[in-house]
Amino acid sequence: MFVKEKLNNGLRIITKHLSRVQSVALGIWINIGSRYEDSRQKGISHFLEHLLFKGSKKYSCRAIKESIEGVGGSLNGFTSEEHTCYLVKIPHSFLPKALDILSDMVLNPLLGAADIKKEKTVVLEELKMYRDLPQSYVNELLDGLLWPGEPLGSPIIGTPETVNQISRQDLVSFQSSRYTPANIVVSAAGRLDHDLLARKVKAIFSPQKGATLNTFLGARQAQGKPGLKIFAKGTEQTHMALGFHALRRDHPLKHAQSILHIILGANMSSRLFNEVREKRGLAYEIGTGLKRYHDTGVFLVHAGIDNRKVGDCLGLIFQELGKTRKHPVTHDELKRAKEFYLGQLSLALEDTMEYMLWMGESVACLDKVYSLAQIIKEVNEVSREEVAQAARQIFKNEIINLALVGPLGKSEKQIYGRLNLG
Repeated sequence: MFVKEKLNNGLRIITKHLSRVQSVALGIWINIGSRYEDSRQKGISHFLEHLLFKGSKKYSCRAIKESIEGVGGSLNGFTSEEHTCYLVKIPHSFLPKALDILSDMVLNPLLGAADIKKEKTVVLEELKMYRDLPQSYVNELLDGLLWPGEPLGSPIIGTPETVNQISRQDLVSFQSSRYTPANIVVSAAGRLDHDLLARKVKAIFSPQKGATLNTFLGARQAQGKPGLKIFAKGTEQTHMALGFHALRRDHPLKHAQSILHIILGANMSSRLFNEVREKRGLAYEIGTGLKRYHDTGVFLVHAGIDNRKVGDCLGLIFQELGKTRKHPVTHDELKRAKEFYLGQLSLALEDTMEYMLWMGESVACLDKVYSLAQIIKEVNEVSREEVAQAARQIFKNEIINLALVGPLGKSEKQIYGRLNLG
């Protein structure tokens, strides 16, 4: 049973007691990420996340790390398009200390000038690292095709130009105006007492003013023809990222979309793995993925392709995607996909960190969390026609977006001609 609570200032608490474990995972989520940023401040959410680990009013950088790692715990943070999260996993008896540390980082960061200067160089090196990894950079190119000129189409980390111009005042203003209780979720899973944790959260956060909810511009999806971006690079294989505008996080066909993803490319039993790699040896790595946002989504196909066989591989991929629009998946495929979906979820929820992330993201995005029993019921009710309906809604020629990194020379026109689902 989940226990959910909301403070008068808008902060939300969600917990799940798991008696069989000795650990607890705690996360503080903020509804802020790269799609909330204006063009001048691209990367500020990610940069601020880095800086919060450099020290707070009560804890130095070293004390933050040693207090958690010194008792066997782990500490981390991440920034996405829609969220920033600070998280720990720790033996359950140290939960109060972990809460005190994370909350002080979030509410009272030092944001020292020397730390800002030093961390800029770190973030810029991180940016260079991603640019040097073709399997990473190809996804950045794809985002630019999917969302040209929009926040979702820009790198979460920002650009060298925007990162360099972020000032301390920018960071202080951003943190004070965006890290407010109405935009915060405290999520915890493991061996814990909800009432005890809630009392401590209230003592820390109740004095804070609620403020209004952070907002972003909705995604625009006005695409009338396929998009192609090729980045010429002397790699040993061609890295591909293929993307279609897909379904929002809470769409009625969300489970059908997930099953479509599983059938096409989520594991070694999938259609694309069997057809592209096992039968024809056209790629070493191939799979599918999903990105889910408040108002939209992306269905992804990623692959590492033999440089000499890019055209053949693309043709086969489009052929397999096109089949799902025209013909229902088989009863056996649907059954296996449902069992994989629910089996993976059940296995993940044996880990306190995965449980915390699952709950926290759901409450931060939808202000609710589904029970495992409810998800099992909904997934088991998905029909073959619903999977086909999701495929028809997603796989359309006019919204094909393909990014490639590799030694492709002057083959752009030839490749563009293959962007057809049949």
